[in-house]
Amino acid sequence: MNYPSRLIEDAVNEISKLPGIGKKSALRLALHLLKSDSSQTENLSKALTDLRTKTTYCKQCHNISDAEFCQICLSRARNQSILCVVQDTRDVLAIENTSQYTGLYHILGGIISPIMGIGPNDLNIESLFERVAGNAEIKEIILALSPTMEGDTTAFYLQKKMKEFDVKITTIARGIPIGGDLEYTDEITLGRSIATRIAYE
Repeated sequence: MNYPSRLIEDAVNEISKLPGIGKKSALRLALHLLKSDSSQTENLSKALTDLRTKTTYCKQCHNISDAEFCQICLSRARNQSILCVVQDTRDVLAIENTSQYTGLYHILGGIISPIMGIGPNDLNIESLFERVAGNAEIKEIILALSPTMEGDTTAFYLQKKMKEFDVKITTIARGIPIGGDLEYTDEITLGRSIATRIAYE
């Protein structure tokens, strides 16, 4: 693609490095920023710079934050007795969007994956144990990890290690999605749905 300016080309090349944005979309964005009020570009630039330089992680749950503790951990309106263990911040956002959970979180920062060379010591697991051991308010731990081999391995490891704590350990339900057809459901999901069936109400 030929560009009328080296400046446009540089902008397109940088924008297109973002996931899901190709060269054409990057060009549209670059031209939009060029035509818009200069304050919009300056605000965007400042927001991105602040994102990289001022973003920190919550000292307690390891969620992305702009202070020592995130808003979820600081909120006394949250149920302090339930702790949901997730892989990363995207999982927190997904669960929060359901408006069905009001407890606290603990972000592992990944999952155990021997193939990728990721072990328990590479994750925020020790801080999870310390958090549970030092907080008598926590009564239940929800293991909300992806239903993959690595996710199940991590959940099994955590469940085994936390047997010494006086807490209830649960996991998120897995099964057929609402509106799904049985004939199109994979065997593992269908089998797990049968094995973890619940009473009909």
